[in-house]
Amino acid sequence: MKLHEYTISQLHDLISKREISVPELTRYMLDRIESLDSKLECYITVTEKQAMEQAEKVQKMIDDGTLNSPLAGIPMGIKDNICTRGIPTTCASKMLSNFVPPYDAHVVKKLYDNGAVLLGKLNMDEFAMGSSTESSHFKKTKNPWDTERVPGGSSGGSAAAVAAGEAIYALGSDTGGSIRQPASFCGCVGLKPTYGLVSRFGLVAYASSFDQIGPLTKTVTDCALVLNAIAGHDPMDLTSSRRQHPDYTKALINDVKGMKIGVPREFIDDSVQKDIRDAVLNAVKVFSDLGARCEEISIPIMEYVVPTYYIIALAEASFNLARYDGVKFGYRAANPKDMLDFCMRSRSEGFGTEVKRRILLGTYVLSSGYYDAYYKKALKARTIITREFNKAFEEYDIIIGPVSPTTAYRIGEKINDPVQMYMEDIFTVPVNIAGLPAISIPCGFDSKSLPIGLQIIGKRFDETTIIRAAYTFEQNTDFHKARPSLNE
Repeated sequence: MKLHEYTISQLHDLISKREISVPELTRYMLDRIESLDSKLECYITVTEKQAMEQAEKVQKMIDDGTLNSPLAGIPMGIKDNICTRGIPTTCASKMLSNFVPPYDAHVVKKLYDNGAVLLGKLNMDEFAMGSSTESSHFKKTKNPWDTERVPGGSSGGSAAAVAAGEAIYALGSDTGGSIRQPASFCGCVGLKPTYGLVSRFGLVAYASSFDQIGPLTKTVTDCALVLNAIAGHDPMDLTSSRRQHPDYTKALINDVKGMKIGVPREFIDDSVQKDIRDAVLNAVKVFSDLGARCEEISIPIMEYVVPTYYIIALAEASFNLARYDGVKFGYRAANPKDMLDFCMRSRSEGFGTEVKRRILLGTYVLSSGYYDAYYKKALKARTIITREFNKAFEEYDIIIGPVSPTTAYRIGEKINDPVQMYMEDIFTVPVNIAGLPAISIPCGFDSKSLPIGLQIIGKRFDETTIIRAAYTFEQNTDFHKARPSLNE
């Protein structure tokens, strides 16, 4: 195996045994990025100098015995909407193309404390608004399994980098499926934690009541290791939970005997691509054969989840993006006639098409004539959707189904049809609406040899159960071992 194919735990062993140094590993990964990224376009910013400096520093701490984290010296990437001190954080937008934060996000501090080495900032849909990474102002990331297809979004750069070996692991953000869907499209593991488990301080806001940072990794074990590092209370985030989180590596148990699993019929109906439906039903059989009790259930409110999500999320986006007026930071229009012209042109020139569409829709549903008709009703629907999932979890330990109704589609295929693009999120957005944890793991391939992801949804703050179920499936199948052929 080549170094980029190793997992976090395997590389930790190599570093601990002095079989490879952190600077050697970092240099190898930077060289790989240089040779591959012109083809895949995963990175917006590569932090070569800082990475090598950090690698030397971490190696010295390992040698001194002052650092013994499983993440020590492991090169990783971060989605470009998570703030990094002294390193551009652009949100893949012209609006923030010159923004260099004066502070690190809470998750970045925690990773640095664990000895992580940052390789760079990863491409995404502009302001995390999209499902294909096509709305980025800078570039269109390609899917490593087929470079004519999208990697998913909005954390497409993060998922593609992990799948292609341009990062050992990465952080993404998930507002309506933006970690799980690209993980599914790229054949890696992606976890959206319970809302409040991981601090949002330093995450550039899209929809504040949905946004959550989470890991993208090669395996479930790696996912548990990264989650251990980034989870926990942060006084800088008022939505951060104060509860103590467990050691998630203790959930890596190859056993689902007696586990009760619900399979919503709405998740496997005719709207789902046949290859995906077959892969999910095969996963049900795997769990059943291993001693779990799998039953078909119904979540009848599924037809309302997409409109509910988009009404609330776009309303919050309209509010959050009002701060980008060109005055304090970000893009500024040149030679304005007056202050009004300055603000209008800064926003119209600084934001891309999809972001402007969402701001307009969000402003519309919050306007005085339509607040009651749309936004208020969506909040009521959110309560009903949350109640339906909580009711299901009174009887079942986890719920499983597909991540997306399709596998990775061709670049440009859906970009001009926003409604079709939004419907790609139908199986992921309920998790964000209800604040639940969910993980995507590889469970098969379609007829075009494109990856298929299995979504495992759990109760609030019950990441241990979904990690246990995902680990058991992974240990009894080989889908996670497949890697894209990049004609290297």
